[in-house]
Amino acid sequence: MSKDYRKMTITRVIDAPAERVWEALVGDYGEISNFSPFIYTSDYVSGSLKGAVGVERKCSFNAKGSRWTKERIAELDNENMVMKNVIIDAQKFPLDLDNSFAIYSVVDNGDGTSTAGYEFSFRTKPAFMGGMAASSFKSSLNETLIGLDHYLATGEHVTGGSANAKKVLKDYKQAGEYGDFKYRLVKMEGAAK
Repeated sequence: MSKDYRKMTITRVIDAPAERVWEALVGDYGEISNFSPFIYTSDYVSGSLKGAVGVERKCSFNAKGSRWTKERIAELDNENMVMKNVIIDAQKFPLDLDNSFAIYSVVDNGDGTSTAGYEFSFRTKPAFMGGMAASSFKSSLNETLIGLDHYLATGEHVTGGSANAKKVLKDYKQAGEYGDFKYRLVKMEGAAK
């Protein structure tokens, strides 16, 4: 019997060259807490200190560290700026780990900006939570890309739980830039690949 899953795609134009965006997203793989307003800490668990196939990180999503994911780079194409990130373990996340992964991508827009994207394929456990989880994932992925844009423009960290993270998101909302992203969600049949 096949399992259905959801595939969500979020993209946002980042005011930085593609190489800088790729370096922050993948080159500094263990440092995602520098720009994600949902990640309180992120640390390399094993492998190189730079983004490479097999490198693992652990991300904590609350101050206590009791809600976390452990992730690994499964595939990496630096030339085309595409990376597959798999969730290999999680605490307090309703995810079916066999059917949940993300594809990170960066596209050079040719004008000094780039488009960063997440394509997140996931199945929740229990499955009926998929709709609720999709809404939460949509916000967190968009806000992570907002944090990335701000971090690359200013060098200021947009770490989970920080006053700066709240301020940055508020500023983007007030400037009318919060919703400047593209979003797509589709329900897929069969196991995620």
